[in-house]
Amino acid sequence: MFGAMEERDGVDRMIEQWARERPELDVSPIGVIGRISRLSRELEARLEPVYRAHGLEHGWHDVLATLRRSGPPYRLRASDFTRTLMITSSGATKRLDRLERAGLIERSPDPHDRRGTLIGLTDKGHAAIDAVTPPHLDNERDLLSSLTAEEREQLADLLRKLQLGLPGHQTSPSRQSQVSSPDRSSEAPPSTGST
Repeated sequence: MFGAMEERDGVDRMIEQWARERPELDVSPIGVIGRISRLSRELEARLEPVYRAHGLEHGWHDVLATLRRSGPPYRLRASDFTRTLMITSSGATKRLDRLERAGLIERSPDPHDRRGTLIGLTDKGHAAIDAVTPPHLDNERDLLSSLTAEEREQLADLLRKLQLGLPGHQTSPSRQSQVSSPDRSSEAPPSTGST
């Protein structure tokens, strides 16, 4: 039943219990969905200490990393964050408010949309995300250390296939995670320096 795996986890026990109690049901999806759900919580709990060690509160890393990845001028429309951060509009606003009070981001009017707002990294925010990124990636590597490089690639491919194959859902974060291009109005020529 478990192939080469001899160790068992809580999901194995759940499957056995359901198979005993409701043998007419196909409970095999629990083997995937149950583990993804549990892993999500477990991994998040193991990522947070690295963020905290670098002065970042819960949820701040995602905002700062999204802005940093967008490239110069490290600025995006506020509406993009609601889709990208997988949280409600009011949740995004609260998170952005806290980041702004901490001096890590700044808001400015969107020159292309009178009702819009642009969110940008401050120098302090840029320094914070650059400082936390190497230890964050080291931590992620450690969390995946039980897998070989080939297994990691295989798992990443399967998870991508699962995510892209999910049935449509109006509020699905995975369907809304395509961030629009950063605002590049009044942009200086690209920097040749590395950061």
